[in-house]
Amino acid sequence: MKTLHKIPTGKLERTSSLLKAGAKVGVNYIKYYGNKITKDKDEDEARKTLNEDNATDIYDSLKELKGSALKVAQMLSMEKNILPQAYVEKFSLSQFSVPPLSGALVKKTFRKYFGKNPEDLFDEFTDESVNAASIGQVHKAKKDGQDLAVKIQYPGVRESISSDLKMVKPIAMKMFNIKKEGSESYFQEVENKLFEETDYDLELKRSQEISEKCAHLPNLAFPTYYPEFSCERIITMDWMNGKHFSEFTKLDNSQDDLNKIGQTLWDFYMYQMHVLKQVHADPHPGNFLVSADKKLLVIDFGCIKEIPNDFYKPYFELAERKNLDNPEFYKEKLYELEILSDQDSANEQEFFTKLFYELLELFTRPFNVVNFDFSDETFFQEIADLGQRYAKLSNIKGMNTNRGSKHFIYLNRTFFGLYNMMHDLKAQNIVINQYKNFI
Repeated sequence: MKTLHKIPTGKLERTSSLLKAGAKVGVNYIKYYGNKITKDKDEDEARKTLNEDNATDIYDSLKELKGSALKVAQMLSMEKNILPQAYVEKFSLSQFSVPPLSGALVKKTFRKYFGKNPEDLFDEFTDESVNAASIGQVHKAKKDGQDLAVKIQYPGVRESISSDLKMVKPIAMKMFNIKKEGSESYFQEVENKLFEETDYDLELKRSQEISEKCAHLPNLAFPTYYPEFSCERIITMDWMNGKHFSEFTKLDNSQDDLNKIGQTLWDFYMYQMHVLKQVHADPHPGNFLVSADKKLLVIDFGCIKEIPNDFYKPYFELAERKNLDNPEFYKEKLYELEILSDQDSANEQEFFTKLFYELLELFTRPFNVVNFDFSDETFFQEIADLGQRYAKLSNIKGMNTNRGSKHFIYLNRTFFGLYNMMHDLKAQNIVINQYKNFI
C-alpha cells in the first residue's frame, strides 16, 4: 500500500478533495440514468453499479483526508440496516485499510513532541505501520524486552474537525432526514466527541481508569499503558497478541468458544453501562482482538460516552416490557427522553409514539429474557425490515424528525455496534444480567 507524505489540512484543500468526489458521483449518476434509458442493465443491476461506484469514489476521497471525515464513514459502516451494502463494505475498510503516513512524517511528529526520533526513544521501532485507521496509525516497538504498540495521530486531524463536520453535515442531514432547526445539539455532540477522540492525554487517562475498573471481569484483558512514552498525539501501550475480531469470527471456531467471547463482550458492555455509567462507544471489530487462549483483548478507548443519570434512568426503564406496555408511563418517558415535545402536532404524536414502541419492543427483547440467542437470524431480519419500512414512508417527509436527546447518538451507536458484533459471533445462550455477579 502506498504511503502518504502529506495530508490535506487546510479548509480549501479538504473542501476541494470532497468536491472532486462530488463531481465523480455526478458522473456516476449520468451513467446510471444512461443504463436505465438504454436498458443495458435492469433497474436493480444499474442501482447496484451506482452504489458501488459512488461508495468507491467517496471512500477514496475520505481515506486521503483521514480524520473526522473518515471517522464518519467508519461510524456509518456500522449502520448495516441503513446504508446499501456497497457503502457498508467500502466504508468498513476505514477500520483497517487506509494509506499510512510515510516514515518521514512519523519522525517529524516524534521530534515535535519528544524532541527525538522514535529510534532514539525505543530499542526497536518499525518504520512501517502495522495498522492505519481514521484518526491514527499503529507502529510496533520494543523497549527493555517488552513489545509495544505506538499509536500516532495524523497531523492536522484535530484542527480540521469543525470544518470537516461542516462539509459532511449536509450529506448526513439528507441521508437521515434531519431538519436544520433543532439539530445543532446533535452535531455539537458529535463534534465534542471527535475532539475528545483526538485528545490522547484524555484517552490515556480513560484507558487506565476503565481497564483498572474492569480488570476483575473474567476472560477480559487490557494492555498496560506507558505515560512516559505518550503525549497529546502519541499513545504507547503493550503489544497485544491475538487475532482481529473480524478474522476470529471467520474461523472455524467451536460454538463454545464463540459463546465464551460473546458472553465476555456482553458482560463488559453491561458492566460499563450499568455500573460505571460510561461506555466504550466505539464497538467495532477493529478495537478488539481474541488471544490464543480465547480471551477478549480491548485495545482502544478513544471514544467514551458518559451517561448522565437523567438519561440513563428513563432509557433503561423503557427497556422493561412492563413499562413499555403501560401507555401512561411509556408516554411520560418519551417526553423525558425528548422523543415527544409539546410542539408536536397530533399526527406527529401518534406517528412517533407508535414508531418508537415498535423500535423499543424490538431492540429491548434481549433485556426481557434470562438468556438471548444472538445467532437468531429472524431477530436481525426484523431490525432490517423495520428500518427499511419506515425509510420508505412518504408521510414522514413533512414531519420534524429530529427526535430524542443528544445522548441517543452514542448510546444507539453503541448498541448497534454491540448487536452487530454479537451477531457476527453467532453467540448463543448469552446470560443477559451476568454482569451483576461482578459488582
